[in-house]
Amino acid sequence: MNPHAAVHHTRVDGIPTLFVQAAGPMRAGLVFRVGIADETLGRAGLTHLIEHLALYRQGVADYHYNGATKAAFTHFHVEGAEHEIAAYLTGVCASLTDLPMDRLETEKEILRTEESRRDSGLLPLWRYGAQGYGLVSYPEWGVRKASAQDVWHWAQSWFTADNAVLWIAGEHIPASLSLKLPAGDRRPMPAVTSALPATPAYFSDGTGGVLLDAVVADTTAAWLYSAVLERELTRALRQEGGYSYTAASDFTSRRDGYALVTAFADSLPAKQDAVLGGFVDVLARFQAGRIAQADLNAVRGRIDGALAAPDTAARRLPGLAEDLLAGRPLHTADELRAELRAVTPADLHEVAVEAAGTALLQVPGGHRADWAGYTAAPVDSPYAVTGRRFAAPKGGDTALVVGADGVSLTGRTADGSERAVTVQYRACAAVLSWPDGGRRLVGTDGLTVEVEPGLYGIDAHTMAALDAAVPPQAVVHLPPRQQPAARPASSVAPQGSSPSAHTPTRRTVAQSIGLVVLVILAVLSGFVALSFTVFEAEDPELTMGEWLALSGFLWGITGLLVWPAVRIVRTTRRA
Repeated sequence: MNPHAAVHHTRVDGIPTLFVQAAGPMRAGLVFRVGIADETLGRAGLTHLIEHLALYRQGVADYHYNGATKAAFTHFHVEGAEHEIAAYLTGVCASLTDLPMDRLETEKEILRTEESRRDSGLLPLWRYGAQGYGLVSYPEWGVRKASAQDVWHWAQSWFTADNAVLWIAGEHIPASLSLKLPAGDRRPMPAVTSALPATPAYFSDGTGGVLLDAVVADTTAAWLYSAVLERELTRALRQEGGYSYTAASDFTSRRDGYALVTAFADSLPAKQDAVLGGFVDVLARFQAGRIAQADLNAVRGRIDGALAAPDTAARRLPGLAEDLLAGRPLHTADELRAELRAVTPADLHEVAVEAAGTALLQVPGGHRADWAGYTAAPVDSPYAVTGRRFAAPKGGDTALVVGADGVSLTGRTADGSERAVTVQYRACAAVLSWPDGGRRLVGTDGLTVEVEPGLYGIDAHTMAALDAAVPPQAVVHLPPRQQPAARPASSVAPQGSSPSAHTPTRRTVAQSIGLVVLVILAVLSGFVALSFTVFEAEDPELTMGEWLALSGFLWGITGLLVWPAVRIVRTTRRA
């Protein structure tokens, strides 16, 4: 295969097509400009659901095929013989125009199973909020209530010939290929939102390592910067410090002129301080311009070698298809290699400064990064709505305010200052609704407010007014939950309701059983020790030393049984 093979532009059934002549198994794909970021939180998952439905009729095949729903693009790709390529792509287009709606509920269940194993991370949520690119952090709540009409309308609006690009790498374009899709419009890239008032910013979550992402201009220098950053993080945190096992970075083009540089370093709990400090030190060195020419040369050589590989032209086709859909110029591999050779450490320094200004850092729970110049990402709102106030039970300052414009959870922090978390109805991304009356309002900024009528004593009239005020398309009806929330809660995390404080856990049950066993053994041991001490004191066959030794031994066993019992009681009371 020729790495310098030209990319030919043509059309197949009105769909723009990128073709590279290549030997070996044929590869092809159909890319649509639609993804998760085009949805809303209350309707999230429609694109992924359509991808699954479109592939159902392919069945089990001997050739390799699959689909993928990304933030802004949906891919259908295949590798095999010419007739297999033609059959697959023709079948995908036929299914997109006549989706197997009899499979709708089954595919919904499959998606929920797939979702239970997916961990998309929290960085998108904190950076973008509960909309646009931030939706990749959330569950696909829209799948549950999606009707056949909803699915059909979304497919007709987005999966069109004018919103698609075909790519093929092979000896020629299959003659039997038939891509019958409805006409439509080429869709613009998703709008970029922000939930961060200021950057660089940080938030604390989890017990793992350190994560970072930064938005930078989509350039070859930024691509190289990401690779050099991984090299230096590995050297500092694994080879020299011995703090991390994995230190890595990644470069992802957003196809809108900007790209995301992400970096990660794992750690044990005892090493979290060292990893966080070392991570920040590496970023600071780069920001100060301390970037070695040798590191730049090493990563440049590796990337250049990949661009010179025999299958480069074919491997780049999916990315070129995305560029074409986004209206970006298509660069050849030779042009990229020339840009690589021109990059200097000074260029990487400029990227480092840009990345430092837009950085978002995730640090382990209980840690901070304000000492390094990062601003804490907001976990509350600058104001509370006015309306009816419902105080939390058992006194305290926490209250839920239900107003005409939204809801607020108000209270005081440890230092006595007032705090409010507010979700306005007009900026409500989703409303999770349970049959027991519970509601969770998720704002487009990612903040959430739990509304529990039983907890706050909210009357039916107020709840009806709230339900009438929220956007109907944002409501997500969920099945019954085991137990409603037992305490006020608000957070930016997208997870489900916290279990009730009154719900026994496996650990609590085990502790209770262990406590009973220990108490019984301690009583028996104490009885034996007391009996020996009292009744054997005047045994003529025992010397005073033997009596003291045996008495001390028996009371010692009793003490060893009493001590863990006391610890269990104290731990249970704290919990």
